[in-house]
Amino acid sequence: MKHETIAQTASVGDYIARYLADVGVTTMFGVISIHNMPILDAVARQGRIRFVPARGEAGAMNMADAYARVSGGLGVCITSTGTAAGNAAGAQAEALTAGSRVLHITSQVDLAYADRDRAAIHDVPRQPEMLRGVSKAVFRMWDANGAVGVLTAAVSAALSAPTGPVSLEIPVDVQRCAAVAQDVVLVPEPVRPRASDAALDALAAALLRARRPLLWLGGGARGATVEATELMNRGVGVVTSTNGRGTVSEEAAANLGAFNMGPDAVALYESCDLVLVVGSRLRGNETRNNLMPLPRPLLQIDADASQGGRNYPVDLFVHGDAADSLRRLLDRLPPKLDTDPNLSFDIARARAEAEGKMRAQLGPYRVVADAISEAVAAGGHAWVRDVTISNSTFGNRYVRLSRPEQGVHALGGGIGQGLAMGVGAALACDPGQKAVTLVGDGGTMLGLAEMITAVDEAVPLVYVLMNDQAYGVIQNIQDAQYDSRRHYSALAVPEFETFCASIGMPHRKVTHVDAFAGELDAALAARGPSLIEIDMNAIGPFGEAFAGPPAGAAQKGD
Repeated sequence: MKHETIAQTASVGDYIARYLADVGVTTMFGVISIHNMPILDAVARQGRIRFVPARGEAGAMNMADAYARVSGGLGVCITSTGTAAGNAAGAQAEALTAGSRVLHITSQVDLAYADRDRAAIHDVPRQPEMLRGVSKAVFRMWDANGAVGVLTAAVSAALSAPTGPVSLEIPVDVQRCAAVAQDVVLVPEPVRPRASDAALDALAAALLRARRPLLWLGGGARGATVEATELMNRGVGVVTSTNGRGTVSEEAAANLGAFNMGPDAVALYESCDLVLVVGSRLRGNETRNNLMPLPRPLLQIDADASQGGRNYPVDLFVHGDAADSLRRLLDRLPPKLDTDPNLSFDIARARAEAEGKMRAQLGPYRVVADAISEAVAAGGHAWVRDVTISNSTFGNRYVRLSRPEQGVHALGGGIGQGLAMGVGAALACDPGQKAVTLVGDGGTMLGLAEMITAVDEAVPLVYVLMNDQAYGVIQNIQDAQYDSRRHYSALAVPEFETFCASIGMPHRKVTHVDAFAGELDAALAARGPSLIEIDMNAIGPFGEAFAGPPAGAAQKGD
């Protein structure tokens, strides 16, 4: 298709479509509406961006979020105004929790009626306030003259550290206005805080004194793979949050991965004499609500200055971008640190012991965990997870990742987002790779319609559906804490084979774990999407029931 030039651009909607393509957007997700049609009509006519029509705005936002995490670029979601923007809010809260680079383009009623509570269709008088609750920043495009400025501001904010979803309101009458011609559109350069030389000097001095230092990597360090790996190679041990997994390959002996909270990890921490936390909030459900002892001194690097010492007191806080700060720190260190040569061995042993205990807890499902881990490692596939017992036990820790872009999970703990996340992740994968997507029957009920999107778009993914016909973790909590009073936790679900047949989704059912590896291999080799249903009632329970966090702690999330 012949692309339109800037000179031919007739409306702001045309200009928005052209601007997004010029700054590198190739895929966007959303739901078409009368209030965003000027933009989507232009996207279709220009033919430079693939638009994926989700079945709901929440799904579209989850797709854009996962796409951003796997691609490392900008995820774009477009919704209508009012209720439609509200539908996306829960999924956008997930993107905010993960710090995902997402641009949420939503609309507004005509400017003459905006913010005036005059009951225009789709109007929400306080929509900006709603959006501010789930956004890093909120912008509105007031007229055609400011289109280039507000688009640049919104894209720059989403990409700049600390990254996060940005909402952009564009009233529908502004979308239809004649555009101001722009000969050149330039990609905004992300803004990254630069740590002071004095702070990095102090950091280097502390590391040089340590014999058993650890590097704790969070989601904010996902862009510092080269630097973090080099620091490990010079003698520093590594541990990660779940969102920081793969920043250093989990095949490395000196990487504990996300086995970060068990007794083996705590014993390791007691033997260490420094921890450097990079891009992590040390979340409560990975630190026993911040009561888990960590090595001292505790040093921290973060692009968000407000995170300094928020969950643990710190001995030194460095405000800076993760990759830049670690790169300049390395310049201050010798090629090999004088650290304990047994540190990497002790980390590998702690991980092996933690994995062994976890495998015993899995019972028959260790066969499933092994098959997925081997397949993900061999194919470099994305590993996407909804909140399920299987993710809380093995998905968040055991399936080894070699790159941070492989890992996508519902970080905020909301169920039902995995089905849509799998779509976005898969469309960001390299050719030949798929998104292996772990979901539960409870969460599947919340996102079922997006399986149709996966079929319509021939998305390369494999859903692994753990079906116990219940909110399994809720029942385990009820057994452990409520004398087995199982109120409201039984779950009626569709006959998935029939449902899949009705939408053209290939379906495989596993009633014995020994059949799983073969079914997974077949699904990965096939074109497009497919679903493997694991009949947990036929296979039986886990070796040890997972009943969530201890009583009094947060009851959701990974």
